[in-house]
Amino acid sequence: MSARLTSDVWVSAYLTRLRLVEIPVFVTRKGDATAGSVLVKLNTLDGNAKAFQRQFDLMSGEREWVVLAEGPEEDVDASLNKQASFDPDLWVLEVEDKQGRHLLDDPSLA
Repeated sequence: MSARLTSDVWVSAYLTRLRLVEIPVFVTRKGDATAGSVLVKLNTLDGNAKAFQRQFDLMSGEREWVVLAEGPEEDVDASLNKQASFDPDLWVLEVEDKQGRHLLDDPSLA
């Protein structure tokens, strides 16, 4: 079992990893540095978006990224705003990439 990184350390590593491959990313909501949950919005710059959240997979015992919402960007934003309304510790990151790259499946960011 591996130790979990604090939210701010994970966010910092994720931002660095994306910037190294020249994928724009922005912190649109800064949450609790230690234990805030992180949601990642992927904006494909065509009016559509996806939001990802991390959840625990009971079958494998691993944490994995799953789609929380997808569709028109304004609908995804509404979903993110709803999540933020009941979680003051929430982080929201926005990745902008026409090719749909988000690197959440990169094992170095586990």
